[in-house]
Amino acid sequence: MGAVIHEAILEGDLVTLRPFRDEDVPLLHQWSNDPDVLRWLHLSEDPPELMQSLEAHRERWERIRDDPAQMSWRIDTKDALPIGELGLLAIHPSHRRAELGISIGEEPYRGRGYGTDAIRTLLRHAFGTFGLRRVQLITDEDNERGIRCYEKSGFAREGLLRQHRLRHGEPLNMMIMGALSEEWDSHGIGAGK
Repeated sequence: MGAVIHEAILEGDLVTLRPFRDEDVPLLHQWSNDPDVLRWLHLSEDPPELMQSLEAHRERWERIRDDPAQMSWRIDTKDALPIGELGLLAIHPSHRRAELGISIGEEPYRGRGYGTDAIRTLLRHAFGTFGLRRVQLITDEDNERGIRCYEKSGFAREGLLRQHRLRHGEPLNMMIMGALSEEWDSHGIGAGK
């Protein structure tokens, strides 16, 4: 069995979050080479050899796997079909905060509530089990579908990072969004789910 960062299996309404494992790396490779996924990835301006090579994905995964400040899950449907990945990045235990990253790699499952369910499931774990007080994310300003998903999951828009990254060589604004434990619980998003 491959190395794994953690052992928590998290159950949502539509998805099961399983710890990402070494043998899942080919899925990362496949998903991140889909142009519709690549468009939204922060790594989209990396040289092609870093995005298209299975070995490059394996090396990136090994860095994530060995970093105690990151946790990564594979998003599975309830019938165990892998459809994406999500994780907590830059986990800062003393400040009780982390950054969220998510990608739905399988096109038929985009825009159908799987991402929202995965994020809510992870936030419930992050705020409850881990005791985090804040989870943030950064997304492209024009990622309308993603922003709707994040807002349904309990994130609020906090600010704009002007010309923060490049897409196809052009500067792109990005939005920072945050979810706070007390707001998330008080809005009933995390209550009882």
